[in-house]
Amino acid sequence: DALPILATVTMPYLSRQYSNRSMEKFSEAINWSMRLVFLLSLPAAIGIFMLAEPIIAAIYYGGAFNQADIHMTALSLRAFAVGLIGFSFVKILSPAYFAREDTKTPVKIGLLCLAVNLFLGISLVYYLVGINYSGTHVGLAVSISLAALLNALLLYKGLKKQQIIKKSENWINFFLKIFVANVVMVIFLHFSKQPLLWWLDLDFVIRILLLMMIILLSMATYFITLIIFGVKLSDLRFEKKK
Repeated sequence: DALPILATVTMPYLSRQYSNRSMEKFSEAINWSMRLVFLLSLPAAIGIFMLAEPIIAAIYYGGAFNQADIHMTALSLRAFAVGLIGFSFVKILSPAYFAREDTKTPVKIGLLCLAVNLFLGISLVYYLVGINYSGTHVGLAVSISLAALLNALLLYKGLKKQQIIKKSENWINFFLKIFVANVVMVIFLHFSKQPLLWWLDLDFVIRILLLMMIILLSMATYFITLIIFGVKLSDLRFEKKK
Protein backbone atom coordinates (compact mmCIF):
# COMPACT_ATOMS: atom_id res chain seq x y z
CA ASP A 1 0.00 0.00 0.00
CA ALA A 2 1.55 3.31 -1.11
CA LEU A 3 -0.25 5.52 1.40
CA PRO A 4 1.30 4.13 4.60
CA ILE A 5 4.67 4.42 2.85
CA LEU A 6 3.88 8.02 1.94
CA ALA A 7 2.91 8.82 5.52
CA THR A 8 6.06 7.11 6.79
CA VAL A 9 8.23 9.14 4.42
CA THR A 10 6.66 12.52 5.19
CA MET A 11 6.28 12.17 8.99
CA PRO A 12 9.99 12.52 9.91
CA TYR A 13 10.39 15.33 7.38
CA LEU A 14 7.40 17.23 8.77
CA SER A 15 8.63 16.79 12.33
CA ARG A 16 12.06 18.09 11.37
CA GLN A 17 10.66 21.15 9.61
CA TYR A 18 8.34 21.93 12.52
CA SER A 19 11.18 21.66 15.05
CA ASN A 20 13.22 24.01 12.83
CA ARG A 21 10.22 26.37 12.61
CA SER A 22 10.40 26.10 8.83
CA MET A 23 6.64 26.28 8.27
CA GLU A 24 6.97 27.18 4.59
CA LYS A 25 8.70 23.87 3.84
CA PHE A 26 6.20 22.15 6.16
CA SER A 27 3.33 23.53 4.07
CA GLU A 28 5.09 22.57 0.83
CA ALA A 29 5.39 18.97 2.00
CA ILE A 30 1.68 18.80 2.84
CA ASN A 31 0.86 20.36 -0.52
CA TRP A 32 3.05 17.79 -2.28
CA SER A 33 1.34 14.94 -0.40
CA MET A 34 -2.12 16.17 -1.36
CA ARG A 35 -1.15 16.48 -5.01
CA LEU A 36 0.19 12.95 -5.04
CA VAL A 37 -2.94 11.59 -3.34
CA PHE A 38 -5.20 13.33 -5.85
CA LEU A 39 -3.03 12.06 -8.68
CA LEU A 40 -3.28 8.42 -7.57
CA SER A 41 -6.46 7.99 -5.50
CA LEU A 42 -8.97 9.63 -7.84
CA PRO A 43 -8.28 7.37 -10.87
CA ALA A 44 -7.99 4.37 -8.54
CA ALA A 45 -11.44 5.11 -7.08
CA ILE A 46 -12.95 5.56 -10.54
CA GLY A 47 -11.32 2.39 -11.82
CA ILE A 48 -12.51 0.31 -8.87
CA PHE A 49 -16.02 1.73 -9.21
CA MET A 50 -16.27 0.94 -12.94
CA LEU A 51 -14.53 -2.45 -12.78
CA ALA A 52 -16.09 -3.65 -9.54
CA GLU A 53 -17.90 -6.66 -11.01
CA PRO A 54 -14.98 -7.90 -13.17
CA ILE A 55 -12.62 -7.53 -10.20
CA ILE A 56 -14.89 -9.54 -7.89
CA ALA A 57 -15.54 -12.12 -10.62
CA ALA A 58 -11.82 -12.55 -11.27
CA ILE A 59 -11.03 -13.10 -7.60
CA TYR A 60 -14.01 -14.95 -6.15
CA TYR A 61 -16.22 -16.47 -8.87
CA GLY A 62 -16.61 -20.22 -8.67
CA GLY A 63 -17.98 -22.89 -6.36
CA ALA A 64 -20.64 -21.49 -4.04
CA PHE A 65 -19.84 -17.91 -5.06
CA ASN A 66 -22.31 -17.27 -7.89
CA GLN A 67 -23.40 -14.36 -10.10
CA ALA A 68 -25.76 -12.92 -7.49
CA ASP A 69 -22.94 -12.92 -4.92
CA ILE A 70 -20.71 -11.05 -7.37
CA HIS A 71 -23.37 -8.38 -7.85
CA MET A 72 -23.93 -7.93 -4.11
CA THR A 73 -20.21 -7.79 -3.33
CA ALA A 74 -19.58 -5.35 -6.18
CA LEU A 75 -22.15 -2.97 -4.68
CA SER A 76 -20.10 -2.79 -1.50
CA LEU A 77 -16.85 -2.39 -3.44
CA ARG A 78 -18.31 0.54 -5.37
CA ALA A 79 -19.45 2.14 -2.12
CA PHE A 80 -15.95 1.77 -0.63
CA ALA A 81 -14.44 3.19 -3.83
CA VAL A 82 -16.35 6.42 -3.19
CA GLY A 83 -14.56 6.76 0.14
CA LEU A 84 -11.10 5.89 -1.17
CA ILE A 85 -10.15 9.56 -1.54
CA GLY A 86 -11.27 10.20 2.03
CA PHE A 87 -9.26 7.24 3.38
CA SER A 88 -6.23 8.46 1.40
CA PHE A 89 -6.39 12.04 2.64
CA VAL A 90 -6.76 10.95 6.27
CA LYS A 91 -3.53 8.98 5.87
CA ILE A 92 -1.53 12.00 4.71
CA LEU A 93 -3.22 14.82 6.65
CA SER A 94 -3.04 13.18 10.08
CA PRO A 95 0.79 13.32 10.15
CA ALA A 96 0.55 17.10 9.76
CA TYR A 97 -1.07 17.16 13.22
CA PHE A 98 1.12 14.49 14.81
CA ALA A 99 4.32 16.18 13.58
CA ARG A 100 3.25 19.31 15.49
CA GLU A 101 2.56 17.21 18.59
CA ASP A 102 -1.18 17.75 18.22
CA THR A 103 -2.66 14.33 18.87
CA LYS A 104 -5.96 15.56 20.33
CA THR A 105 -7.44 17.09 17.18
CA PRO A 106 -7.23 13.95 14.96
CA VAL A 107 -8.62 11.85 17.82
CA LYS A 108 -11.55 14.23 18.39
CA ILE A 109 -12.30 14.30 14.67
CA GLY A 110 -11.97 10.52 14.52
CA LEU A 111 -14.46 10.06 17.37
CA LEU A 112 -16.91 12.46 15.75
CA CYS A 113 -16.67 10.60 12.45
CA LEU A 114 -17.08 7.29 14.26
CA ALA A 115 -20.36 8.57 15.70
CA VAL A 116 -21.44 9.81 12.26
CA ASN A 117 -20.53 6.43 10.79
CA LEU A 118 -22.62 4.62 13.40
CA PHE A 119 -25.60 6.92 12.91
CA LEU A 120 -25.48 6.74 9.10
CA GLY A 121 -24.95 2.98 9.13
CA ILE A 122 -28.03 2.35 11.25
CA SER A 123 -30.12 4.91 9.35
CA LEU A 124 -29.18 3.68 5.88
CA VAL A 125 -29.68 0.01 6.71
CA TYR A 126 -33.05 0.82 8.31
CA TYR A 127 -34.07 2.78 5.19
CA LEU A 128 -32.91 0.06 2.78
CA VAL A 129 -34.74 -2.61 4.75
CA GLY A 130 -37.84 -0.40 4.70
CA ILE A 131 -37.86 -0.22 0.89
CA ASN A 132 -37.12 -3.98 0.61
CA TYR A 133 -33.77 -3.40 -1.08
CA SER A 134 -31.83 -6.65 -1.26
CA GLY A 135 -28.39 -5.09 -0.80
CA THR A 136 -28.87 -3.64 2.68
CA HIS A 137 -25.19 -4.26 3.45
CA VAL A 138 -24.35 -1.41 1.07
CA GLY A 139 -25.65 1.01 3.71
CA LEU A 140 -22.74 0.07 5.99
CA ALA A 141 -20.18 0.54 3.22
CA VAL A 142 -21.67 3.91 2.24
CA SER A 143 -21.65 5.11 5.86
CA ILE A 144 -17.97 4.16 6.26
CA SER A 145 -17.05 5.98 3.04
CA LEU A 146 -18.99 9.12 3.96
CA ALA A 147 -17.42 9.15 7.43
CA ALA A 148 -13.96 8.87 5.83
CA LEU A 149 -14.71 11.81 3.52
CA LEU A 150 -15.95 13.84 6.49
CA ASN A 151 -12.82 12.92 8.45
CA ALA A 152 -10.58 14.11 5.61
CA LEU A 153 -12.60 17.31 5.16
CA LEU A 154 -12.40 18.22 8.86
CA LEU A 155 -8.65 17.52 8.98
CA TYR A 156 -8.18 19.68 5.89
CA LYS A 157 -10.29 22.55 7.24
CA GLY A 158 -8.36 22.45 10.51
CA LEU A 159 -5.02 22.74 8.73
CA LYS A 160 -6.33 25.48 6.47
CA LYS A 161 -7.68 27.42 9.46
CA GLN A 162 -4.26 27.22 11.07
CA GLN A 163 -2.74 28.37 7.74
CA ILE A 164 -0.72 25.17 7.45
CA ILE A 165 -2.39 24.64 4.08
CA LYS A 166 -2.28 27.75 1.95
CA LYS A 167 -4.06 28.67 -1.25
CA SER A 168 -2.16 28.03 -4.46
CA GLU A 169 -3.09 29.14 -7.97
CA ASN A 170 -1.36 26.05 -9.38
CA TRP A 171 -3.88 23.81 -7.63
CA ILE A 172 -6.73 24.75 -9.98
CA ASN A 173 -4.62 24.11 -13.06
CA PHE A 174 -3.32 20.83 -11.63
CA PHE A 175 -6.80 19.63 -10.68
CA LEU A 176 -8.21 20.49 -14.12
CA LYS A 177 -5.51 18.40 -15.79
CA ILE A 178 -6.28 15.48 -13.48
CA PHE A 179 -9.99 15.90 -14.21
CA VAL A 180 -9.42 15.75 -17.98
CA ALA A 181 -7.16 12.70 -17.64
CA ASN A 182 -9.82 10.92 -15.58
CA VAL A 183 -12.50 11.76 -18.16
CA VAL A 184 -10.34 10.21 -20.88
CA MET A 185 -9.80 7.13 -18.71
CA VAL A 186 -13.54 6.84 -18.02
CA ILE A 187 -14.23 6.96 -21.77
CA PHE A 188 -11.72 4.14 -22.32
CA LEU A 189 -13.24 2.03 -19.52
CA HIS A 190 -16.74 2.69 -20.82
CA PHE A 191 -15.93 1.39 -24.31
CA SER A 192 -14.01 -1.59 -22.93
CA LYS A 193 -16.88 -2.54 -20.60
CA GLN A 194 -18.46 -5.96 -21.05
CA PRO A 195 -21.52 -7.55 -19.38
CA LEU A 196 -20.90 -9.66 -16.29
CA LEU A 197 -22.01 -12.84 -18.07
CA TRP A 198 -19.33 -12.22 -20.70
CA TRP A 199 -16.69 -12.23 -17.96
CA LEU A 200 -18.14 -15.33 -16.30
CA ASP A 201 -17.99 -17.31 -19.56
CA LEU A 202 -14.22 -16.83 -19.72
CA ASP A 203 -11.71 -19.26 -18.29
CA PHE A 204 -10.14 -18.19 -15.00
CA VAL A 205 -6.71 -17.43 -16.48
CA ILE A 206 -8.16 -15.52 -19.46
CA ARG A 207 -10.41 -13.54 -17.10
CA ILE A 208 -7.41 -12.50 -14.96
CA LEU A 209 -5.25 -11.63 -17.96
CA LEU A 210 -7.96 -9.53 -19.64
CA LEU A 211 -8.70 -7.68 -16.42
CA MET A 212 -5.01 -6.93 -15.90
CA MET A 213 -4.72 -5.75 -19.50
CA ILE A 214 -7.68 -3.37 -19.12
CA ILE A 215 -6.27 -2.01 -15.86
CA LEU A 216 -2.83 -1.45 -17.36
CA LEU A 217 -4.25 0.19 -20.48
CA SER A 218 -6.49 2.46 -18.41
CA MET A 219 -3.46 3.47 -16.32
CA ALA A 220 -1.48 4.15 -19.47
CA THR A 221 -4.35 6.21 -20.87
CA TYR A 222 -4.50 8.25 -17.68
CA PHE A 223 -0.78 8.96 -17.35
CA ILE A 224 -0.25 9.61 -21.06
CA THR A 225 -3.07 12.17 -20.96
CA LEU A 226 -1.42 13.83 -17.96
CA ILE A 227 1.89 14.02 -19.79
CA ILE A 228 0.22 15.47 -22.89
CA PHE A 229 -1.33 18.19 -20.74
CA GLY A 230 2.03 19.06 -19.23
CA VAL A 231 2.08 17.22 -15.91
CA LYS A 232 5.69 16.15 -15.35
CA LEU A 233 5.70 13.15 -13.05
CA SER A 234 9.36 13.80 -12.17
CA ASP A 235 8.29 17.08 -10.56
CA LEU A 236 6.22 15.11 -8.05
CA ARG A 237 9.23 13.43 -6.46
CA PHE A 238 9.47 14.26 -2.78
CA GLU A 239 13.21 14.99 -2.91
CA LYS A 240 12.57 18.05 -5.06
CA LYS A 241 10.36 19.52 -2.34
CA LYS A 242 13.15 19.59 0.23
